[in-house]
Amino acid sequence: MPTTEAKIFNCTQSQALAEKIADHYGTHLGNVITSTYSDGEFQPSFEESVRGSRVFIIGSTHPGSDHLMEMLLMLDAAKRASARHITAVMPYFGWARQDRKDKPRVPIAAKMIASILETAGATRIITMDLHADQIQGFFEKPVDHLYASTVFLPYLKNLGLDNLTIASPDMGGSKRAYAYSKALETDVVICYKQREKANVISHMELIGDVTGKNVVLVDDMVDTAGTLTKAADLMMERGALSVRAICTHPVLSGEAYERVEKSKLEELIVTDSIPLRQESKKIKVVSCANLFADVMKSVNDNRSISEKFIM
Repeated sequence: MPTTEAKIFNCTQSQALAEKIADHYGTHLGNVITSTYSDGEFQPSFEESVRGSRVFIIGSTHPGSDHLMEMLLMLDAAKRASARHITAVMPYFGWARQDRKDKPRVPIAAKMIASILETAGATRIITMDLHADQIQGFFEKPVDHLYASTVFLPYLKNLGLDNLTIASPDMGGSKRAYAYSKALETDVVICYKQREKANVISHMELIGDVTGKNVVLVDDMVDTAGTLTKAADLMMERGALSVRAICTHPVLSGEAYERVEKSKLEELIVTDSIPLRQESKKIKVVSCANLFADVMKSVNDNRSISEKFIM
């Protein structure tokens, strides 16, 4: 039985996803009003009591920084309003690519943000497909790290593709690709890329054979779509029958939509962790709302969430 009453609130950028989560949870979103000053400063306000409650605050923190700031302000407001438990539900944990010092004199932003979230009042974090699994260790509070494979694998199986091969667009995603290939009992190929700088690829090679295969690229996020589209084109040149991509977080910045439309990708399958900026006939959205709602309910009822981990 729940030990406390659960209340669900949302940051403004995650309104649509939060409504789906609350609906599946069997409740409604709490009332939050955000006041904005003329200079851009804003102030969220809980318009109902949260004293003694378990508060879930849903909001992805993709850059710009306003999304993160809104989450921090809501955490602080819940803490000062005497909520008993405060869970930051972050379908997309932004700034996660800065998870280490890859050269001198740069920040480890993911660690810094973990510390700030806890200082603001978060007593638990629920997130999905972190850019690097070890980011969980940046927190001192419990982290429930979910995997979008829970929603992607049923979709892939329903496609009924023959000669299926899973691919990783880079070396860093090989572990994720192997996990999918194990679940689907398929082969794996890996792309090796060299970058000139962030978001710019100078060279790409393919490790493995895709001749006569239906290939599915697997990644945690798609930003400019440069890597994905280059990988898809390379695989079609090497004899693949078709290339699809699964990316949990559709950041899709810059010319990403145009690149996807012009590429040889059959489709790009994403979750609704981040709202799309525009529609695209090639982009298919699979909702993660039921996954988050089920996990949130289990957390509130103090039940295990192990069954939600396909990988």
